[in-house]
Amino acid sequence: VQLVESGGGSVQAGGSLRLSCAASGYTFSSYCMGWFRQAPGKKREGVAAIGSDGSTDYAPSVKGRFTISKANARNTLYLQMNSLKPEDTAMYYCAADPDEDDCYSGSTDHFGYRGQGTQVTVSS
Repeated sequence: VQLVESGGGSVQAGGSLRLSCAASGYTFSSYCMGWFRQAPGKKREGVAAIGSDGSTDYAPSVKGRFTISKANARNTLYLQMNSLKPEDTAMYYCAADPDEDDCYSGSTDHFGYRGQGTQVTVSS
């Protein structure tokens, strides 16, 4: 399993970014996929998850601002982030797990597979 994130960067508060995660080495469409983040000195925080059926789950801190989606034909996971805040600054990781019974945003930080991360920095 290989997960490669891209799309991070620096933006001002209120701006938007779209993260992508290119997946390979497994049946992408049948796994639970998600994003988690970690800021310096803070615990990992699950951000969003999407099941094989397209059902989604979000952390309260991002609900209404972030949207998780996937393109099975492209083996790619996305995270559209709007109305970004300085507190969204963190390294963002893509994660995957075959266990659909635990497909929740709060579980993403301990999924079986994760990428190397992409940095998101939001300035005020």
